[in-house]
Amino acid sequence: MSFREKSAWIMSAALIVGGLIYFLPVLSGWTGSGQLPSPLMPQLVAYTVCLVTIAIVGHIVITALAPKEADAPVDEREKLIFDRAGHYSSYVLAAGVLVSLGTYLLSANGDLLFYVVFASLVASHLAEYLLQIVFYRTSV
Repeated sequence: MSFREKSAWIMSAALIVGGLIYFLPVLSGWTGSGQLPSPLMPQLVAYTVCLVTIAIVGHIVITALAPKEADAPVDEREKLIFDRAGHYSSYVLAAGVLVSLGTYLLSANGDLLFYVVFASLVASHLAEYLLQIVFYRTSV
């Protein structure tokens, strides 16, 4: 497994854990009260700290295990993998933004707009890393 594939695994895990830390309290607050809670800065800070911590620690570990591989330049296959994954993940972001605009037009709820756009950003980044993993494991 290449360094950049390991990096994609780390970032996928970080996004999943961070997303759960951010969205589980939102969903439990929504189902408990029946009303969507407003976005809170402490939740965003917790999400960011979790994401950054997992990313830094994970990358330090994989760099320590294979320092030469970490410094290797990106080859042509990897460039193609990154381009294709970024291209397809942009569709996830675009679809999420369109859905968020539609939900806002139907509900006029700014909190819901925020959550759907934020979820779209997380989903598109997660899709990009997962697609990188798939493309590494299959021929591009």
